[in-house]
Amino acid sequence: MTTPALFDVQTGERAGRTDRPSEDRILSTPSGDAVVVLDGVSTLSDDKPRGGWYAETLGRLLIDRLTTGADAELPEILHDAIAEITRAYGLSPGASPAATVSIVRVRGQQVEAAVLGDSPVVVIGHDGYEDVHTDTRLATLVESWPQAALYRRRLADGTGFDDQHRQLLRELRDEQMAWINEPGGYWVAEAVPEAGHQARTASWPLADVAQILIATDGVSSAVDDYRLYTWPKIAAACRTKGGPQAVVDDVHLIEQRDPNGRAFPRYKLSDDKVLASLAPVRSDE
Repeated sequence: MTTPALFDVQTGERAGRTDRPSEDRILSTPSGDAVVVLDGVSTLSDDKPRGGWYAETLGRLLIDRLTTGADAELPEILHDAIAEITRAYGLSPGASPAATVSIVRVRGQQVEAAVLGDSPVVVIGHDGYEDVHTDTRLATLVESWPQAALYRRRLADGTGFDDQHRQLLRELRDEQMAWINEPGGYWVAEAVPEAGHQARTASWPLADVAQILIATDGVSSAVDDYRLYTWPKIAAACRTKGGPQAVVDDVHLIEQRDPNGRAFPRYKLSDDKVLASLAPVRSDE
């Protein structure tokens, strides 16, 4: 008998700071046929970070649904999980912690993905084909605001992560909050279940897929912003002895060697990081 396809999953994780735990999470179904990566975001008013709690709690709700609701579409699964966490904990839009969500699963002869926020799913084909599946709605908005160009210019000039830098980030956050989970804005898992239906979806024939990467933006910045890696190079590095953890540690070390953000202008010294490398496998009995 042929058993369903599942994933051989290798992971790397690292907190961005030593004084607080990572708010990124990675979870998988017991059977190994689905993986969820979340990047938690705390509210500015939180006395302690709740983004990690939100990511963990929502992630477990998603895993429960992916385990028992194999026939449901991924956006519907995400919608229902956001609705449950919102209802169970009395969360309110605009005052709730949030998370990006990326889901990958095998269903039949297809690999399916749903992405909500800036944690990309990257598919590498057996022939070297590369498909980056991501959600750029927030990034497109941020790039249209003058604070984004200004904070990068200041960092490049050597000002460091000073008080004015933090003020610019607060202004960017205020701008973002006016557009969160709104048509024409951007969507993220928070306290608006409709966000689940707004996830970007894609699928690929299982037979064509050699490897899948899922990364939070603490890792994807090394490709998109720092230009230090390409996705095929990260994929190859994940297949070496050090695996995804070596990639995560390398990105973190590069940031630590640029303590003022001058070489690589960014929001903060180091972000939390998660990188998962998935290889579809099938066992025959």
